[in-house]
Amino acid sequence: MRIVLVGPPGAGKGTQAAYLAKNLVIPHISTGDLFRANISQGTDLGKQAKAFMDAGELVPDEVTIGMARDRMNQPDAAGGFLLDGFPRNVSQAEALDEALKEDGVTLDAVLDLEVPEEEVVKRIAGRRICRNDSSHVFHVTYSAPKQEGVCDVCGGELYQRDDDSEETVRKRLEVYHTQTEPIIDYYKAQDLVVTIPALGKVEEVTERAMAALQGGK
Repeated sequence: MRIVLVGPPGAGKGTQAAYLAKNLVIPHISTGDLFRANISQGTDLGKQAKAFMDAGELVPDEVTIGMARDRMNQPDAAGGFLLDGFPRNVSQAEALDEALKEDGVTLDAVLDLEVPEEEVVKRIAGRRICRNDSSHVFHVTYSAPKQEGVCDVCGGELYQRDDDSEETVRKRLEVYHTQTEPIIDYYKAQDLVVTIPALGKVEEVTERAMAALQGGK
């Protein structure tokens, strides 16, 4: 299956992408991984992306699309792939359609993870990270530390990242609504969108998504 995964920040896209890719036996292709791989390997596209990033500029769509296309054409993606974080806007979606058409393939589904806006704010703004080890993550509501402000694992100080502040989260949601959300309507016109309520346990959301993908829209 060839799938695009969309949803607001805090919807659990990365987590669901990993589970779904494993269950469907297809590679999980995230834009973050694409950029890191191309830059670390020193590919032409990676060098172009790094130049823009070093200058504090956005990487042009054609560079991102080039990376995605190279990855989608690798042998392990012959039977399908799951795109996470791409396309981010309608112009990228149109370019992706054109690239897939040239390669003789089409998308099978666009999986839309639906989460109420206030839940997104609650999920992200409630996160607390350990200063000693950023892999130690807690949440003031869902996985609170035994002692407020103190890491259960190492005793380090817990803090809220600037990116996780409520103000920043709401700004990220605005960007999502204006730039990324329109691709849902774009793909609805192609009858590709499968909307999944993304509240509940991770496993429950995965089961919903798998049932919807296997059962059709």
